[in-house]
Amino acid sequence: MSATATKPRLTTSAMIASIASEGQRTRSAPFGNALVQLAAGRPDIVGMSADLAKYTDLHLFAKEYPERFFQMGMAEQLLMGAAGGMAKEGFTPFVTTYAVFASRRAYDFIHQVIAEEDLNVKICCALPGLTTGYGPSHQATEDIAIFRGVPGLTIVDPCDALDTEQATVAIAAHKGPVYMRLLRGKVPLVLDEYDYQFELGKAKLLRDGREVLVISSGIMTMRSLEVAESLRADNIGVAVLHTPTIKPLDAETIVREASKPGRLVVVAENHSVVGGLGEAVAVALLRAGVAPPFRQIALPDAFLDAGALPTLHDRYGISTEAMAASIKSWLR
Repeated sequence: MSATATKPRLTTSAMIASIASEGQRTRSAPFGNALVQLAAGRPDIVGMSADLAKYTDLHLFAKEYPERFFQMGMAEQLLMGAAGGMAKEGFTPFVTTYAVFASRRAYDFIHQVIAEEDLNVKICCALPGLTTGYGPSHQATEDIAIFRGVPGLTIVDPCDALDTEQATVAIAAHKGPVYMRLLRGKVPLVLDEYDYQFELGKAKLLRDGREVLVISSGIMTMRSLEVAESLRADNIGVAVLHTPTIKPLDAETIVREASKPGRLVVVAENHSVVGGLGEAVAVALLRAGVAPPFRQIALPDAFLDAGALPTLHDRYGISTEAMAASIKSWLR
């Protein structure tokens, strides 16, 4: 048998939007199901999409409330403009598309129509960062960098199904525009083991450790918890501070945890090394006069390859194994 024939066959497709590993606990469509339940008591909530309801789990809302669902076609600028109009009439639009289309194609409409008017629009976008293998046309590796500069725009990056469900309820209660990175399909379920409760604008310490503090958001919190478990065998204690709200940033908690002496501080994010959580944390620490040893685990400032997600996550350093190797090398 040839060496090629013995290699395990990758079954992960390029377009898969779920990052659950084999055998991992999952919950289906946490955003869509949470929104359906929430909308039962909130007649002001409407659903809007740009021909992507099925791929953002908004089709569940459309099925339950067809009179409150609006399919705008492949026209993201129109989608955002119409959502602004809906909000001005007293509705609370939940708008879905892919993160690349909201951040790169419809940015000006979000900036001018929604954010400048401080309208109550919730923009929930699938395929954030490197959660698709379709290449730069679909990989939203710079969406947080694009949106962090928009005044008054809240940015949320949930970790798992529980986080997504709770964040959906929280952003609906929040008055003002929100951009939320959306995990859809079969989403991993991990935070229920940590007595977790999402609070808008708050970071949560999920576990403590003496040697390393990982400050993370999104799927990288799940990876950070896996890394913490794997490094226990090497007697390396890893604390994990989950930061699901990127803006406004919980600088107080971050500075407090990063001020504890003797720990390497690592920011882990499913986003470009430019303009995301890492740079936001670095600025918060510098402003507070706190200067621990500091490293970033993030995607490179580059147009990424297409391919199967496990291969890409290893290649770009955001898999559990790659993260663990990087942290061990920094501690030497």
